[in-house]
Parts: sequence; structure tokens; C-alpha cells
Amino acid sequence: MPPPARVLDSPPMPQPQPRPAANPAPRPIALELDCLAATERLAQRLAGLARPGDVFALTGALGTGKTAFARAFVRALTASEEEVPSPTFTLVQVYEGRSGPIYHFDLYRVRSEAEAWELGIEEAFAHGISLIEWPERLGALLPKGRLELRFAQVPGAEEARRVELVAADGWSERLHALGLDQGAAG
Repeated sequence: MPPPARVLDSPPMPQPQPRPAANPAPRPIALELDCLAATERLAQRLAGLARPGDVFALTGALGTGKTAFARAFVRALTASEEEVPSPTFTLVQVYEGRSGPIYHFDLYRVRSEAEAWELGIEEAFAHGISLIEWPERLGALLPKGRLELRFAQVPGAEEARRVELVAADGWSERLHALGLDQGAAG
């Protein structure tokens, strides 16, 4: 049997090049909030940027400040004396803000995407400002163009919180306008 044929001086086969990611994952902006008042100031500043169609996804364990943030946010866009109860049992509370409705969802007890539709979440996404606690319960229904706030307690500091902002689709520019891209919580 003759030896296999060899091709001499042939150019190397081109190697496939990895494609750059279409939209690289946004880098979180980490903020240290030393007390409840700092959480409220952050909420007020972000409320000043909010417009209909915005979605704020509030993640974190129980007791990390999601509802306190939402309460200050709603009050910044309504009236400072507005009663803002946690929607843990009602699942959604709707407030009339200066630029339209504000929907505060607590999806802790929601078990399926279909249950979220029953709450009118599509109306909130289309015409209101949405604050969503436990947004992971929405699965594929959670809009990609959201601002995600990841709350965590700081060990050894009762009122201190760490919040990571994950900006997508235009949020980076809006956060830059507030100086939040530099980690200044105010």
C-alpha cells in the first residue's frame, strides 16, 4: 500500500475566529448604602430618571431593602405622605404618579408566568413605571431593557446595604447623567 499523499507548502487552514458578543453583559455598578436614608436617596434619584415603560427589577433576599426602596421611589413620584404598603398579599399596588401610573409588584407568591399576566403586567410594561420585587418569577416575560437593582445586606451592619445596578438598553447613559456610574450613591 503506497504512503498517503502529502501536500507540500500549502497554506494553513483558516481557523474560525470567535465572534464578538453582540451586546456584552453590562458591568454592575456597586454602591454602598450605609443607612435607610441612603437607600431612600438612591430611590429618589432613580425616580427622577423614570419614565413610562421603565422596569426596575429589585432582587435580593428577604429584608435587604427592596420594599424600602420601592416605598421611597413611589413617594418621590407621588406625595411624600403617600401610604405605600408592601404588596406581598395583594401582589400589586398601583399609584398615580406625576408622569403616569406606577406599578409595584411583589411576585414572591407568583408561581408561573401566566399568573403574572393575570396581574396586568403587560399594561404596566406598556404604559407605566414598574417596580418588581422577585422579578425572576417572570422568567422570559421580564423585559431585557430593565434596570436591575441587586440588594444585599452588609455583614455586621444592621442598616447598611450593598446595591448593584445592572444597566441595560440606554440605562448606562441615564445613570451617567446622575454620576451613578462612578459609584456615587448620594
